[in-house]
Amino acid sequence: MVDLSDLLTDLADESAQLDALVAPLPVADWASPTPAPGWSVGHQIAHLAWTDHVALLAATDPEAFYATVTAAPDVTRLVDVGAEEFLAPPAELLARWRAGRTALVDALAAVPAGGKLPWYGTRMSATSMATARIMETWAHGADVADALDVVRPDSDRLRHVAHLGVRTLGHGFAAHGREAPTAPVRVELVGPGGETWSWGPTDAADRVTGPARDFCLLVTQRRHRADLALVATGPVADEWLDVAQAFAGPPGDGRRPAGRNGVRA
Repeated sequence: MVDLSDLLTDLADESAQLDALVAPLPVADWASPTPAPGWSVGHQIAHLAWTDHVALLAATDPEAFYATVTAAPDVTRLVDVGAEEFLAPPAELLARWRAGRTALVDALAAVPAGGKLPWYGTRMSATSMATARIMETWAHGADVADALDVVRPDSDRLRHVAHLGVRTLGHGFAAHGREAPTAPVRVELVGPGGETWSWGPTDAADRVTGPARDFCLLVTQRRHRADLALVATGPVADEWLDVAQAFAGPPGDGRRPAGRNGVRA
């Protein structure tokens, strides 16, 4: 089992890596469009700041968290509205994001063992929340990197994203209105250092193999499977790669395959 303190260190490090990418940007670059329709670089950071804020409420004041849900005119637009509400000039937004994510790390560290936090449609342990925050920070960081046309170095923190991707296999099927499979799937991924990360029984007939980064891009819906070096063996594994979704909520639109010239269609 992953230690919560180690997870929180990785969350802080993942946030710091993205912070180092956006902090030096000229003000004009914060308005650069990202692959998420209608979202600029600023919107991506504002979304992370907003999500950290509601996660902090979940960890410290559940009633206030529930109030943000019940008071929303349209719960299907919570994410977009939250990003717009937290959007601010870069210096102000950076300060808000930094303070919020630091407060969240401290709050998650203080959650009693076995405690559950309210979340959208579910309840989560502090460990699960920290893992989800790493996943979101990495995924939205990928959008920012795409917007700026830079390549971020991979780290072992990808393992947390991959782990969440494996754990949410059933959710991906359910989100798309499909029955969750009962057949196990073996997942073998090559980490940044060439090591193999694996989940599931070694004798499973269904298997997914490939680079860890590609798997993480798939389960966060940052790339179409056609653009990734993932191999699915067996019908369950093959179908999973079409519906994989590591984040909560309804199915996302995903990304279309890249065009012949490498420009995303």
